[in-house]
Amino acid sequence: MRYRNALLFVSLAAIWGSAFVAIKAGLAAFPPVLFAAIRYDVAGVLVLGYAALVTDPLPRDRRDLAAIAVGATLLIAGYHALLFVGERSTTSAVAAVLVSLSPVLTTGVARVALPEERLSVVGLTGLSLGFLGVIVVARPAPANLLAKDILGPVLIVGAALSFAVGSVLTRRLDADLSIEAMEGWSMVGGAILLHGLSHAVGESAGAIDWTPRALVALGYLSLVASAIGFLLYFDLLDRLGPVEINLVSYVAPLFAALTGFLLLGEPLAPATGAGFLLIVLGFVAIKRDGIRAALDRHFRQRW
Repeated sequence: MRYRNALLFVSLAAIWGSAFVAIKAGLAAFPPVLFAAIRYDVAGVLVLGYAALVTDPLPRDRRDLAAIAVGATLLIAGYHALLFVGERSTTSAVAAVLVSLSPVLTTGVARVALPEERLSVVGLTGLSLGFLGVIVVARPAPANLLAKDILGPVLIVGAALSFAVGSVLTRRLDADLSIEAMEGWSMVGGAILLHGLSHAVGESAGAIDWTPRALVALGYLSLVASAIGFLLYFDLLDRLGPVEINLVSYVAPLFAALTGFLLLGEPLAPATGAGFLLIVLGFVAIKRDGIRAALDRHFRQRW
């Protein structure tokens, strides 16, 4: 069982890490927001169909509907619109590292939303390390703060923040709807919002270049990264718990960097690795108690 979980964990990190490369490849053929919308047209139908097979997919009350609205707006539409636009002007590895800030931001937002859960000095240090890692990755020279090369990382950090706020609000709502159903409805609702946003910013379906490479990128994101990826995530969430599964965010950038280098010829910058390390240290500082408890459980079960 232990090896099964490890294999699924590495598989999920590889799938989600390489998704950044698929996004980068697809952006050459799709307008960015429309690309995200079409991805979730397909993924939403698949996940919602799966939910209908394994659970009751229908929302029952206002809390269920509120959770779906939060998921559609912040976790799907807000996150992916900012991510897809931002990745146009940065590499897959940098995008993956910046998105890996999301667990740190989630913890910080949770402390703000729940004042009784104050950050300790060590926790504040961890939060600072995470933001320092973003600065190291983005390298915002004062003369270039408004330049195009800094806009991409800023938008991606905004995507991570959107996901963090959405995650905290979803947890606070504590809806009874199953995770599969909530994800499916959120994807469908998010796709509708993304289509509306795409139209509002003047994107056109006529601008899509339906090349084989574009179709492969879209298929990979819809079928593998979204549908299969989320199913693996749900399975591991039940088996490992939220602390351990959060660590997938820190393994995914390694696969993003490797596949970006091999498939797209993207450079591997030393600053990206240094920033990644700072973000990991920040996460460990903030979640030290949960990580310690998870390690204690692991060794008790092993021995």
